[in-house]
Amino acid sequence: MATLEIEGRKVSVTNLDKVLFPETGTTKSHIIEYYTTIAPAMLPHLVGRAVTRKRWPNGVDQSSFFEKNLAASAPDWLDRRSMQHSDRVVTYPLFSTAADLAWLGQQAAIEAHVPQWRFEGTEPGPATRMVFDLDPGDDVDLARCAEVACEIRDLIGDIGMTAYPVTSGSKGIHLYVPLEKPLSTSGASTVAKRVATLLEERSPDRVTATMAKAKRTGRVFVDWSQNNGKKTTVAPYSLRGRTLPTVAAPRTWDELESSGLQQLRFEEVLERFQDLGDPLAQLDPAADSAPETNAATDKLDKYRSMRSADKTPEPIPTTTEPQGNNDTFVIQEHHARRLHYDFRLEHDGVLVSWAVPKNIPVDPKQNRLAVHTEDHPLEYATFSGRIPKGEYGGGDVSIWDSGTYELEKWRDDEVIVVLHGKKATGRFALIRTKGNQWLMHLMKDAPDKPEPKNISPMLATAGEILDLPVDEWSFEGKWDGFRIVAELTHGSMTLRTRSGNDYTEKFGALQSFADDLAEHDAIVDGEVVVFDDDGVSSFEKLQNATREQIRFIAFDLLHLDGTSLLRKKYSDRRRLLELLTTGLDSVLVPPRLTGTAADAIAESRERGWEGVVAKRTDSIYQPGKRAHTWIKHKNWRTQEIVIGGWRRGQGRRSGGFGSLLMGIPDGDRLRYVGRVGTGFDDRALDTLAALLAPLEASESPFSSVLPAADRNGAVWVEPVLVGEVRFYEATESGHLRHPSWRGLRPDKEPKAVRRE
Repeated sequence: MATLEIEGRKVSVTNLDKVLFPETGTTKSHIIEYYTTIAPAMLPHLVGRAVTRKRWPNGVDQSSFFEKNLAASAPDWLDRRSMQHSDRVVTYPLFSTAADLAWLGQQAAIEAHVPQWRFEGTEPGPATRMVFDLDPGDDVDLARCAEVACEIRDLIGDIGMTAYPVTSGSKGIHLYVPLEKPLSTSGASTVAKRVATLLEERSPDRVTATMAKAKRTGRVFVDWSQNNGKKTTVAPYSLRGRTLPTVAAPRTWDELESSGLQQLRFEEVLERFQDLGDPLAQLDPAADSAPETNAATDKLDKYRSMRSADKTPEPIPTTTEPQGNNDTFVIQEHHARRLHYDFRLEHDGVLVSWAVPKNIPVDPKQNRLAVHTEDHPLEYATFSGRIPKGEYGGGDVSIWDSGTYELEKWRDDEVIVVLHGKKATGRFALIRTKGNQWLMHLMKDAPDKPEPKNISPMLATAGEILDLPVDEWSFEGKWDGFRIVAELTHGSMTLRTRSGNDYTEKFGALQSFADDLAEHDAIVDGEVVVFDDDGVSSFEKLQNATREQIRFIAFDLLHLDGTSLLRKKYSDRRRLLELLTTGLDSVLVPPRLTGTAADAIAESRERGWEGVVAKRTDSIYQPGKRAHTWIKHKNWRTQEIVIGGWRRGQGRRSGGFGSLLMGIPDGDRLRYVGRVGTGFDDRALDTLAALLAPLEASESPFSSVLPAADRNGAVWVEPVLVGEVRFYEATESGHLRHPSWRGLRPDKEPKAVRRE
């Protein structure tokens, strides 16, 4: 039995000349050599993940089997974790060194499969990434898979997520998406399923999100299920047990958008790695994606793990020794796979570093992407030279500028400095937007005034929707509650009504929504509702609701992370909203109604909803406007009214009011539309009596003389209170027949009331 010494580990090997791929004569020795050579690129995507092996002891033309449990004969130095399954405890190996991968090859374990979660200590943790497995059905080629992959990239890119493609080495393509904020595996599955379903809805003839194989013919199956915590996916850079020694190979988007895309063999992958490095380098960064300030941690561990002192001229100190004045910066021009610039600030004994592809901004109107990378040693501030090809960051490095800086702010998500260099001068802000992605901004002498966010909601016009074409219009339920625009800023929340009133305290129970979106700056349009026992939103119940009963229904996204969406199409805003809120229990985003307008109306009536709102799919958002691109259809008739007076009550209501006198603004006065005396509970009677008493006036606010039966005993009030009634129909004179009180509308101003 021979022994290989790899990184200080002794790996026993046998039968190195055994052919495992008969078609190409590829031996076990070739496989071990591949895995040890590709280890620097492959290991970051395996670290901390339970490894399931698929073994072909007699070659790929013979039978294979999956192996989860680690055999007793496994070397002692191999890291492992035990995990309780439904019927047994399974001990998995964890890989972190090239020796681990050499052992994998020795086992004729051609494939390594891992979940999307990592162990946290001894327990499975949350998902740190999502994966989509694009599996082509019959008569579908790899080029079609690539097209669908690009659509998913664009879809999730709209909400700031980044997708990394991997040709699977079999038939299809895998897409990996790093999660800045780890999700539960069920949450990751929910998000992935929603993306797959949206894609299927958009292109049902080309895409399916359904597991059934019968649905896959002529389509690409977007398999979202591999995000389940119990499932695994073949790891990036793993060999595949096919006729040819192909690899689950990371690719570039340029390759997917070009013709002639093919699966790659292991020799090609090794050559690409030597030339290009790892295209997935940003997929599985270390846990710290923000500037590290914990002195108990050796901040250069990650830096050292990515470099070998005998292969690169870069400085690699053995210890971190805090020194200096925390006032040095350097910008290095780095000709690696692509030209970029490395911006480094001395802070607490290291150079905190960002890769800035287009260099620092030179105009306050510019925002430049800055990707946070590993901390560098202080000695790096004077480094210039050539990093050999095949090593991390291979290419020429030179100093573009250096100097000192003044620190204004240093937080985990924001850094503000004033640079004093020969080329780089001025006040710069670095703001974290997503994971390791930051924006670099050249600030004006005085901080910019923040954009006002007090956006008035767009309003729908009452009208007929039955003849609207389904390919141009989208249909939603109409909800019976308070219209609210929620301004969410990194965990803080402001809730405003249609009239601009601040209802943050009144609906403080919705703080969990802001907490769930604490990583974002967003403005969401929606409705605060309370559901009755049948699950129907009830305006009457909202009047006296407890905190636990209040829910927020979101139906539009107006602003996200510094970007206004007001000029975006409704269909795009809605898709972003669905992706942003998928998996959150703190908000409801009801599905759009399918079919024709008639189908939507029928469904809304069956569910007991107030009605339907039709929205043009290409409509922009017009704050405060009652636009004809949104049309509302009500299943019952309601009317907002202004209270102009009241009549004294009889019987059990004696001493209080018996009915309210209603009007609709008509110039400076009110046009009388009748009186309402039903629909009040005891609490409403008490509330209205208390509100009306100080508003008593000497003159009628109505523009005409009321009928004798209505004005006898009337008490006039200042027309400042808005309410809502339900009614059967209106008479020719405009009076409401059989009105019933629904509640006050403190969210609306009298001047905004108009005839429905």
